[in-house]
Amino acid sequence: MKKILIASAALMATASVAAAESGVKFGGYARFGLGYVEDRTGTVENFNTVGGVITSTDTATVDTDNTALISRFRLSIDGFTETDSGVRFEARVRLQADDTPSTGEQQKAGLNGARFSVIYGGLRVDAGNVAGSFDNLDDYFGTEIGLEDFLGQYSGVNYSFLEYTSTGSGANAVFVKYSVGDLSVYGSYDQNTIAVNGGKDSADRWDVGASYTFNDIITASLLYGETDLATGGDESLALFTLGVDMGDFYGTLFLADDDVENDDEDGTAYGFSVAYNVGAATTLELAYGDGSADDDQRFIGVGAIYDLGGGASLRGGVGEIKDGDEDGIIRADLGVRFNF
Repeated sequence: MKKILIASAALMATASVAAAESGVKFGGYARFGLGYVEDRTGTVENFNTVGGVITSTDTATVDTDNTALISRFRLSIDGFTETDSGVRFEARVRLQADDTPSTGEQQKAGLNGARFSVIYGGLRVDAGNVAGSFDNLDDYFGTEIGLEDFLGQYSGVNYSFLEYTSTGSGANAVFVKYSVGDLSVYGSYDQNTIAVNGGKDSADRWDVGASYTFNDIITASLLYGETDLATGGDESLALFTLGVDMGDFYGTLFLADDDVENDDEDGTAYGFSVAYNVGAATTLELAYGDGSADDDQRFIGVGAIYDLGGGASLRGGVGEIKDGDEDGIIRADLGVRFNF
């Protein structure tokens, strides 16, 4: 379903009996269940000792159980205030604990980098650990399959765009959005160090986009992003999405072209996703993504959500993930998610 900022929903708490325009609110979700990855491998750390004293360490890749316990706890903390003239200021940090995807082992919770926002009318400005234009577009993600949202229509994209980081400090960037009527325009900018062909390079990264909604049903979006590398050259991503939201039915079409340093990942990415409420409590999902480049990933899978009431749901999915010409692997999960 559409990517939802869970943290903006739910419990409200105020630090004191202050004015109604200021306060702190808490919200989030938790999920747990079982996840299956065909031929799952994990990384273990080896300790080399001499006379019982550790002299060095190295890592090794080992086969692990294909089925593992999966989990996530996410709590977003939002502080806000509003001036007499109607300007709203917000700040957010997030506390999150996940399992380790390769082994299923639990990680401890930690706070991420802060995001700061100024909102007035149709204008919103975010600074700090922010999501860029692509990450803010619901129809980029479309319907993601499974309890872990492990499969989506965007699999053929290899460009590294600006993303909100739940477990790290973030890129310390700026995002601006302005909405008037059915039209929204937006853009972001950051200076960052990114991974390129197995190494790292400093870069100026920016993106711009626009979305228009027709009759509250169809949304067309066009986005472009570029990363200018300090060592020369650049990478880019152009994207078009078309989303249809008709209550019980939500569907997206996805078409993109990315230009990255690795020629085997250059090309066209395409996909679609669908979610349909077949009854009062059951939603069926389908997603497919692929690309024309030699090393593009192909995703295809189906999922289901059963509403248990009270903000809780039973969720699961199964699909195939295929990298380039390699054999595909099966991945699946099943578990419970509840909002708070």
